[in-house]
Amino acid sequence: MARTKKVKESLTIMTEMVMPNDTNTLGNLMGGNLMRMMDVVGAICAQKHSNRIVVTASVDNVSFVESIPLGHVVTLEAKITRAFNSSMEVVVQVYAENIPAGTKVSTNKAFLTFVAVDQSGRPIEVPEALPETPEEEDLFASALRRRQLRLVLAGRMKPEEATELKAIFGI
Repeated sequence: MARTKKVKESLTIMTEMVMPNDTNTLGNLMGGNLMRMMDVVGAICAQKHSNRIVVTASVDNVSFVESIPLGHVVTLEAKITRAFNSSMEVVVQVYAENIPAGTKVSTNKAFLTFVAVDQSGRPIEVPEALPETPEEEDLFASALRRRQLRLVLAGRMKPEEATELKAIFGI
């Protein structure tokens, strides 16, 4: 595999203010607009790690825990959790901040998978990800379980081949 890169080298932070055109009829950020922001920040993060063009392969469950009202500032933090052959898992954490009130809340978290591709669109090898902090190590360790679950759900891996899931499901 290509050289190893530290997880912190891929950290990407994106900040935007929720404007009227971004909101639904209740005055909150539309879910699709947030998902677009998550995809963009995740792709930039994956590009920083791989130094390649990337395409989105999957997005895990996105739960909308807190609404994000008009005028709030949205901060999205993305970082690589683990790299495989040509794919990379990225975790995106979303925060909403009401600057005048001095409040900040976590609103969303999702795992996205990106694949690095060459100029012809074919998958290409990516560097390994090196976790350094306890949080990065936990995310790295659990990434293989999430990957196997994604592959099983997509029909690309047989459940009995998902070695990391056997303990969870008793397979």
